[in-house]
Amino acid sequence: MTRDEGRGASRRGVLRLAGTGLGLGAGAWGCGPVEDPAAVATPSAPGTAPGGGTGGGAFTTPPPGTAPKPLWQRPTAKGSLGADALAVAGDVVLVSGDPLVGRDLATGAERWRREEVAVPGAKMLVRGGTLYLASAQYDGDVVGLDPATGRETWRSRLGKRFSQPRTIAADERRVYVLAGILEKDFSVKRNVIAAIDASTGKVAWQELRDAGTEEYGITAEAVGRHLVYTDFRENVTVRDTATGRQLWTKKIGRSNSGGLAFHDGLVIVADAGRLRAFALADGTEKWSLASEEFTRFHGIGVLDGVLYAADSGHVLRAVEPGKGTELWRTEALLDVAYPGQFAKVGGTLYAATELDDEGGVLAFDARDGKLRWRYNDGSGALDRWYVVAAGDRLAALHGERVTVLPAV
Repeated sequence: MTRDEGRGASRRGVLRLAGTGLGLGAGAWGCGPVEDPAAVATPSAPGTAPGGGTGGGAFTTPPPGTAPKPLWQRPTAKGSLGADALAVAGDVVLVSGDPLVGRDLATGAERWRREEVAVPGAKMLVRGGTLYLASAQYDGDVVGLDPATGRETWRSRLGKRFSQPRTIAADERRVYVLAGILEKDFSVKRNVIAAIDASTGKVAWQELRDAGTEEYGITAEAVGRHLVYTDFRENVTVRDTATGRQLWTKKIGRSNSGGLAFHDGLVIVADAGRLRAFALADGTEKWSLASEEFTRFHGIGVLDGVLYAADSGHVLRAVEPGKGTELWRTEALLDVAYPGQFAKVGGTLYAATELDDEGGVLAFDARDGKLRWRYNDGSGALDRWYVVAAGDRLAALHGERVTVLPAV
């Protein structure tokens, strides 16, 4: 058993099951502009952030091997878990929770807060300048908020036939949702996937999913005309975003909790000890790349045309995503939790680690994988880290704390 398996395997399983958002179903809907007095706006007061000037972008690069100091840190609401619980929209940082709070990216000042508007852990799904959320009232509604002010600008309503719908993806035209079908005895045996028109709030299409498919544990992305998702049943499925028609589905060897990556007509998944790339058009497997024996791939992401992938043996790889050929690898992470999620600014690759009190945000030279620095908040919390690039800043979520670092 490796050091990682002995110390972290059981802990990793705990948070991998954290939900990432509840929100909607399919049926007769209506929407329109909404006057919303519930949004509480708080003016942003200018101030000097430690390590970086007065909310500007002039940061001092620390010495080699030294992590930058945080620009600011703030507590978050309980239940703020999951890779999609953190988002940046313009100059506002959003962390899922109740209350839902929008903070100024530069200063950390509270811009607005909303009570009882977001289900804890809800997916922060921002598209086309709107934050889409399931209604915290569990009434089948999906609401749209202005991320800058927190005010409700859109709502789509669903009848009571469906149970606890949840948003899973969105693009500029539609919001995609999953919902259970309520039986007469109020049990849920089947579920539907549906697309809601973002302009009218009406259901564009709805499709009944196969019996036995999971209603939870969905990882999804809308890419062009393809809606791609995986679930705890260890499938990867692609539907046509215009019609909902299932184009293909493939069985993979494990549930894809590490997310999906896309490049030039391909969807790439971490399937246990292999990276596998499938053609979005027809599901043809284009390439496969194996990790070392007894290790599994976890976090993956395509950034600036390069696929980055980490495995449980603490190896980070850069891969040419069109062919599956390895560009470089680094094995200098044996004393650090392996990365689970990535962001990139300029020539620096940033990685957020899995469950580990010694983890944090890692910065690598994107050219060769050399580790530049590691930031840890010193809290000792075992929670996963999540990171989002926001211009010349990085927003990081860890436990019940959001931190903004300079991207240096």
